[in-house]
Amino acid sequence: MAGFGLEEIGIPGGVYLKESLTHCTDPLKAIEEFQVENGILLPSLRPMLHLLDLHGVKRLDFHNSIMEELRDKLIAQITELGKREGRDRDRKLKELLTKSFPVIKIKALRPVVMCILKHMSHVEDKYLKILVRDRELYEACDTEVKRQIWKDSQALFGDEVSPLLTGYITSKEDTLFNVENLNNLFFSPSPKARRQGEMVQKLVHMIGKNVKLYDMVLQFLRTLFLRTRFIHYCSLRAELLMALHDKEVHDIIAVDPCHKFTWCLDACIREGKVDAKRSRELQGFLDSIRRGQEQVLGDLSMILCDPYAINFLANSVIRLLQHLMNNEYMPRENPVLVLMLRMLALGLHSWDMIESQLFREPKLDPQIVTKFLPALVSLMVDDDVRRFNAKLPLDERESAITIIEHSGPPPDAYQAYLQESSVACILAMYYTLHCATRKDKTALMRVLGTLATCHQDRAFQDTFLHSLVAALIPMADDFQTEDFCTVVFDEFFFTNISRENVMRHVIKLVWYIHPKLPPARLDSLQKALQPGPHQGEAIQALYEKFQVRLQEFQDVQNQPAPMSEMDSPLMAVPAPAPIQ
Repeated sequence: MAGFGLEEIGIPGGVYLKESLTHCTDPLKAIEEFQVENGILLPSLRPMLHLLDLHGVKRLDFHNSIMEELRDKLIAQITELGKREGRDRDRKLKELLTKSFPVIKIKALRPVVMCILKHMSHVEDKYLKILVRDRELYEACDTEVKRQIWKDSQALFGDEVSPLLTGYITSKEDTLFNVENLNNLFFSPSPKARRQGEMVQKLVHMIGKNVKLYDMVLQFLRTLFLRTRFIHYCSLRAELLMALHDKEVHDIIAVDPCHKFTWCLDACIREGKVDAKRSRELQGFLDSIRRGQEQVLGDLSMILCDPYAINFLANSVIRLLQHLMNNEYMPRENPVLVLMLRMLALGLHSWDMIESQLFREPKLDPQIVTKFLPALVSLMVDDDVRRFNAKLPLDERESAITIIEHSGPPPDAYQAYLQESSVACILAMYYTLHCATRKDKTALMRVLGTLATCHQDRAFQDTFLHSLVAALIPMADDFQTEDFCTVVFDEFFFTNISRENVMRHVIKLVWYIHPKLPPARLDSLQKALQPGPHQGEAIQALYEKFQVRLQEFQDVQNQPAPMSEMDSPLMAVPAPAPIQ
């Protein structure tokens, strides 16, 4: 055992022993005296030590085992002391730390010091500075101690948090791009399940109850969102807050002005609907933001920019429009619908708001409600007419001319607004998903191509393409017709095929539907999907796997079919005449 620090607490250590051996006349006697003076002061034990010698047990091993037993008992007592409340506990822990800190560099005794530090609500700066300077000591500290270091060292905390943020983004992208994933889709997990994820829980543990550390994490998320435009940082903003809510960390959730709004929105997502009571709560919160509190809108917009929130709001609007259509109500007359459009607008403008630092709620264009939504509802009416007509007996169905009128290009207002408005664009995207999920080929062919001109290329975001591909795969039989392939590939995907993310999603689609594709179409897709030399390793590796899959399928197709009994040449030989 190294002797660092023993002399400081009045125990002779390596320095004392070295001095004694340097100046003594009989080294063996000096060593024996040192052992007697510093061994276990228990007279009845000394005769037993010779018995241990006879059994080959080294004195070092014996003393180490005693030390470890006493250390464990001391740690247990310190832990028990740490569970108490009041000034007496703090005083005792401080006294223990003063006496024991000098031996912190002795590895065998370090756990005792670390246990004391762990249970102290406040550690003096003179100790923290020593811990920070020594990397080995810093790494050995419990998170409870590191929190006290991190709150005054944003750079050090950033180094610790960065791998968790990267891991969170990687896990999201793995789900979005996993070509073999058809069941655990991006939007499948519940809000509760998502925030139980490893990275979120590690962040919660690192933050503890420290408001300053929580604020630092939020600032990291804002900065990274601004720098990268990755909307997954918005997901983490909401999940982190709700994970702290689940653990009832009142020190933090009580001071986060977005807590009640996020809690209410989370409940809506969990229940899959916005009822009248929840809508009043959400609207009341948005309306209560007063002059001087506008910066709260920045965080609120991030929470609403979370792709899970966008997915919920957009799907809810589509369902509500279907309900209004069935009951012959006007969209503008429904306050819940108007609120959801308002929340969508706020979320979709999040990046612009944070980048410009102009925290004003974007005004919803009234013509979205008065012109775009009626155009969208007219498409839904057409879908219902076609579906109803298909169920009628042949002699009662409408004429072909009438059906064509319900299958033509979308209204001009529909196409114009999805190019100019982010809200209209998102609703058009989710209506398209709605058509694909219902396997309504005609409806899908009417609108999918229009998404190629969507506002800010929103239709080519990974979360949408992931959901679209998942909905198109069950429509594999429809890819046997060239008109459907033309709309899906030529009019939509190929308009942005140079983007690596689009390539990856198309490869996933073709991965599953290629047996149904016409040979000429499959050949053209293989050429279009071949990545260039400048593109990343991930797409190169995926394309190689894709080629192998196609070749394996081709090999199976080229194998001769097994011969049946009826195909045997022996069947042509006449049977011998029966013996009389």
